[in-house]
Amino acid sequence: MAYLRKEKETVEIDYPLSKVWETIPNTLASLEWAIQESDQERHQLKVKTRSGFMLFSSTLLIDATSVDEKTSRITVAIETPVTTITAMMEFGRARERLDLFFETLSKHLAQ
Repeated sequence: MAYLRKEKETVEIDYPLSKVWETIPNTLASLEWAIQESDQERHQLKVKTRSGFMLFSSTLLIDATSVDEKTSRITVAIETPVTTITAMMEFGRARERLDLFFETLSKHLAQ
């Protein structure tokens, strides 16, 4: 039996939306995650992570909005399919991938 593990986090960043939106593809490329869908108008992305041995890839839904001229808000929802067999190996992986995205984005923005 398969089901989805879900995590969601919203973070405010002290960078303008234009800079954040330009940096996200570079961040995803460095993580070797693939953009599946992109909506430039609404600043939304659908992204797939890499899968591993007996591990499924996760799907990230990224939504970037502007709070003001110097601040952006990024909401990331992540879904990982798991089965009764993979549930133990996947435990905490969605949170790790979520944290990894925000850490890597922060490093790329600081450059």
